[in-house]
Amino acid sequence: MAEAINTTKVTGRRELHFSSVEDIRADVEKLAADANLHTLGNWSAGQIFQHLAVSFNSCMDGFGFAIPWHMRFVAKFFRSRILQGRMGPGFNLPKDAAEKLLPPPTSLQDGLQNIRHALDRLKTETQRVPSPFLGVLTHEEWNQIHCRHSELHLSFIVPEKSG
Repeated sequence: MAEAINTTKVTGRRELHFSSVEDIRADVEKLAADANLHTLGNWSAGQIFQHLAVSFNSCMDGFGFAIPWHMRFVAKFFRSRILQGRMGPGFNLPKDAAEKLLPPPTSLQDGLQNIRHALDRLKTETQRVPSPFLGVLTHEEWNQIHCRHSELHLSFIVPEKSG
């Protein structure tokens, strides 16, 4: 097994800014159309798509884990920054969250199918559960979280430069 890459030190990531869930979908579809994707971190493109799909679905279905109270307490002070700022790479999830959210090996096609389905659900389903970090969020706040989270992870997928 290859040694894990310290994602806080990865260079060459794409600069992304999403204003809506539809912006996420547009980037996913642009990536899907490229036959030569390269990832810069520890996950394949399929795993990145899978991870985002699981997080999207979890905001509707429930997360299945609790975050320690001290992390929830601290997160409240950074609520605005979390919703509007950039998420940094290299965050280590608590064990229960990692078991649910870290992706297993996932093919590109399976990851694409799952993220497309999850994006469809975000567009059509209205139910949202409380965030394990921030508690109750509005629909718009959930969309902001999804945009920030997707900017982070999709930035590690880089189309190969042709010619």
